[in-house]
Amino acid sequence: MSTVSMEPLLYRSVRESVRYAPISRTFKPSSWSCSTNHKLVFHARSFCNFRSSNVHALRASTTTDTDIFETLESTDVFFKETFPLKRKETVEGKIFIRLDQGQNNGNWQLTVGCNLPGKWILHWGISRAEDGGSEWDQPPDEMRPGGSIPIKDYAIETPLKKSLSSEGDALHEVKINLIPKSAIAAINFVLKDEETGAWYQHRGRDFKVPVADYLLDDGNLVAAKRSFRVWPGALGPLSNLLIKAEVSRANGSESSNESREAEQKSRSLEGFYEEQPIAKQVAFDNSVTVSVRKCPETAKNLLYVETDLPGDVFIHWGVCRDDAKTWEIPDAPHPPETVSFRDKALQTRLQPKEKGDGCSGLFTIEEGLQGFLFVLKLDKGTWLKCMENDFYIPLSRSSSLLAKSRQDLPESAQIPESAQIPEKNAKANEEASLSAFTNGIINDIRSLVTDISSEKTRKNKSKEAQESILQEIEKLAAEAYRIFRSSIPTFTEEAVVEFEKKPKSPVKISSGTGTGFEILCQGFNWESHKSGKWYLELKKRASELASIGFTVIWLPPPTESISPEGYMPRDLYNLNSRYGNVDELKEIVKIFHEVGIKTLGDTVLNHRCAHYQNHNGIWNIYGGLLNWDDRAVVADDPHFQGRGNKSSGDNFHAAPNIDHSQDFVRKDLREWLRWLRKEIGYDGWRLDFVRGFWGGYVKDYLEASEPFFAVGEYWDSLNYTYGEMDHNQDGHRQRIIDWINATNGTAGAFDVTTKGILHSALERCEYWRLSDHKGKPPGVVGWWPSRAVTFIENHDTGSTQGHWRFPGGKEMQGYAYILTHPGTPTVFYDHIFSHYRSEIAALISLRNRNEIHCRSTVQITKAERDVYAAIVDEKVAVKIGPGHYEPPSGSQRWSLAVEGKDYKVWETSQ
Repeated sequence: MSTVSMEPLLYRSVRESVRYAPISRTFKPSSWSCSTNHKLVFHARSFCNFRSSNVHALRASTTTDTDIFETLESTDVFFKETFPLKRKETVEGKIFIRLDQGQNNGNWQLTVGCNLPGKWILHWGISRAEDGGSEWDQPPDEMRPGGSIPIKDYAIETPLKKSLSSEGDALHEVKINLIPKSAIAAINFVLKDEETGAWYQHRGRDFKVPVADYLLDDGNLVAAKRSFRVWPGALGPLSNLLIKAEVSRANGSESSNESREAEQKSRSLEGFYEEQPIAKQVAFDNSVTVSVRKCPETAKNLLYVETDLPGDVFIHWGVCRDDAKTWEIPDAPHPPETVSFRDKALQTRLQPKEKGDGCSGLFTIEEGLQGFLFVLKLDKGTWLKCMENDFYIPLSRSSSLLAKSRQDLPESAQIPESAQIPEKNAKANEEASLSAFTNGIINDIRSLVTDISSEKTRKNKSKEAQESILQEIEKLAAEAYRIFRSSIPTFTEEAVVEFEKKPKSPVKISSGTGTGFEILCQGFNWESHKSGKWYLELKKRASELASIGFTVIWLPPPTESISPEGYMPRDLYNLNSRYGNVDELKEIVKIFHEVGIKTLGDTVLNHRCAHYQNHNGIWNIYGGLLNWDDRAVVADDPHFQGRGNKSSGDNFHAAPNIDHSQDFVRKDLREWLRWLRKEIGYDGWRLDFVRGFWGGYVKDYLEASEPFFAVGEYWDSLNYTYGEMDHNQDGHRQRIIDWINATNGTAGAFDVTTKGILHSALERCEYWRLSDHKGKPPGVVGWWPSRAVTFIENHDTGSTQGHWRFPGGKEMQGYAYILTHPGTPTVFYDHIFSHYRSEIAALISLRNRNEIHCRSTVQITKAERDVYAAIVDEKVAVKIGPGHYEPPSGSQRWSLAVEGKDYKVWETSQ
C-alpha cells in the first residue's frame, strides 16, 4: 500500500554496521554530555580453536598470570574459545535548527543538524498558507537540496552531510534555501537514523518550523515567538524568534485568506537557533576468550579468561558437577579480589592487563568437575551473557567434545568443521587426534546408555529427561557416522534414482490458504502505471510466469484513483486506470486463467477519495454509482468531518476513512466485490491497509464474494528498544494473528514480522534471530503458517520507493528462506525479471517437486551468528548465511539441489 500516515514507523532496516570506540575523536566532552546506560545484549557465534600450538618461551619480565598460563605445554590445552560480546551505550547529543540569512541578501536558509554519529535522513515537507499550515506537501524544486528523493506525493527525504563545527566537532546537517514571499506557511520534518531505523520527533510529533506568524502553536512549533536569547557554544549568539508581520491583521469583514495573503507579502524573517536533546544507543563490539589447560604438576585445570572490555569488569562464576548445570562454589584457592555472592557463586574483579587494553584472570579449578559457569558484569548492573544463557566452559577433554553436540549449549559453541580435526604436521598426528575424538564420543555414548538403563535412573529421572538423553545419543551416533563417512562420497550421481511422486491427495480450498500449495507473484511495481499499458505488458509475460511455477498473480489496483498508483480510489466502478482500460483488464485476467494462474485484485476498502466538498469546504461527498454522503466517513478523523461512527481501526489521514459499521456501506461493498468477481473474473483479493478497519467486516466481505484466496496487508511497526530490534517479536506477530482471527481465518496476512527479522538477521549477521525462544520460526509462519503470506519485498518497500528495502545483495538468501518454508511465499516482480530469475525459478521448482505447502513442518537445526539451517518436511534442508552447515547423515541421503551466494538447499534422494 501507498501510505501517507505521519506516524513514525520503526521498521527501517539497518543499512550498515558502524562501530565506535567508547571515547571518539568525533565527540568532545566540552561540546556535549554523555550518559552511559548498559543493556543486556545477545551475542553471536563463537570461534573455536582446538589446534595445538608451540611451547611459549618464558619472559624475562615480571611473572604474571598470563606468563604462567602460557608457559604450560601446549599439549595440555583442550579448550579455547572466543565469544563475541555486543553491548550498547546510550550517548546524548542534540538536534539543532537554525534560521539565518543566506549568502545572498534577501535569501534565508534553514539548517537542520545533529551532532551524533549515524546515517541521518531529513524526512520533510512544507505546509501552505491556504490550508492553514495543517497538511504536508512536497516543496518546490528550487528548495530541494542535492540528493533529495521524493516520497510519494507529500514529502521528500534528504540525507544530512557531514561537516565540522568551529570547535572541530563532527556534525551532520542539511541546508534548505527558503523562497522569500512565497505561500509557504511552515517547514515540517522528522529526523530519521537509517542505521537504527529510529525516527526522532518533537514532543512526540513532527517538527514544525513556522514561516508565517499567524500559525497557532499546536505544541510542536519550533522557535515559536520568544525573546532574543544568546546560546552558548561554537555557533555564537543567535536569535530565537523568526516572524514579525509589518502590517496589522485585516478587519473582521475581510476573509482570513485575504488577511493571510497580506501578511505573506509583507512579512520579514529574523534568525533563530534552537536545540532539542537526543539520545541514541551506539553499539560496541568486544570479546571474551576462555582457555583451559591441564596443569602437569597438580593435574588441576587452569582456566584463563581475558577480554577487551573497558573499565572494571567482574566475572560472576561457579562450577557444576553434571548436566544439570547447577551452580556451586568450588574449593579454594580463589583469585584475588573474589567475594562470595549469596553462597551460590563467586564474584571476581578481573585485573587490568599490563600491556594492551582490557583485563584478565586466572582460575585454578579442582579435578572432578564437569563445567565452569560464568557471566560478566559491568558497571551500573550491566550483565553480558551467552545468547541469553550462562557461559559454559567444559573442564575435561571428553566433556568438551560432548558439549559441542549438546542441544542445551549455545549454538555459538559448536565446533567449526575446520577445527574438529587438526590439520597440522604429520599424518600420524591427524590420525591420533581423530582416534581420540571418536573414542571420546564412543565412551560418552556407552556412559549415557549405561546411565539411562540403570534401575536408579529410571526411578529418579522423568520421561522427558530420559528422552533428552536418548536424543543426545542419536546426535552423537550421527556425529560418529559423519566422521566415518567423511572420506568417501555418500552416494554418486549415478546412484540417484528418480522416483515417481505420489499424486496429491484432494485438499479443501479455503480463501485463507487456496489449495495450500500456492506461490504468489506480485505483478507490478511502483512505476508500472507510467506506461499506461501495464496490462498489455503483463499479457506478454503470462506464459513465462506460468512456466516458472507461479499459481497466483497479484494485479495492481484497478480503480480510477486520485494517485496514479491506484491507492487513492474515487469511483469504484470506474475501472479505467493508469494501468489500462477495463477491456484490457478483462483480457489479461482471461489470459492468466488460460495458462493456469489465478488473479488477485488489489482492493482498497479502508478509504475512498471524495468527488465534492461539503459546505465547509471539506472533501467528503461522493459521486459515481456509490454516491455516499459524509455519513460514510468515520467521525474521529478530524481532517474530513465525517458523521459516521468512530473508526474501528487506525485512520489513514490522507483520504477519508470509510465507516464500515454503516449498513449501506457494507451492502455496497459486498455488491461491488461480487461484481468484480463476475464482471472481471478476479479469483481473490489483496486487501489494502486492513489495519484501518475491523477484521470482522473483512469476514463479511469475503463470505459474500467467495474468493479463492485473500490476503490482508496488516502493517505496523516491529518491536524496538532504543532503535534496536528486539529478539522477541511475539507482540508484533500476535497483532497480525489477532486480525486473522477477527476474519475467522477467511484471509491470510502478509508476514511483516518475518520480513523485519530477516532484515536484521541478514544485514547484521545475526542469524540466531531466525529461531524464537521455543525453537520455531519467529514470524507469523511460526504460529499460524497456513495464514502467513511471506515476502521480502513489494512495491512499497522496494522498487523506486524503497521505504524498507531488503538488505542489498542478500535477496536470494531471503528467497531461499521463504520458498523452502511453510506459508504462502510471494515473489516481487522486479526480482523475477532480473539476474535473480534463474535462482528463483530453481527454488520454486524444488518447492513444487517436494510438495512443500503452507502447513509444512520445520525443524530448525542451527541458528547461530552467521548461519541458519532447517529441515522442512524431512525432505528439504536449507542453509542461509556465510557459516558452515551440512545436513545430518543417516538413513536419509541428501543431494545439493540449489546453491548461491551464502545459501544452499538440499533434497533427499531415495
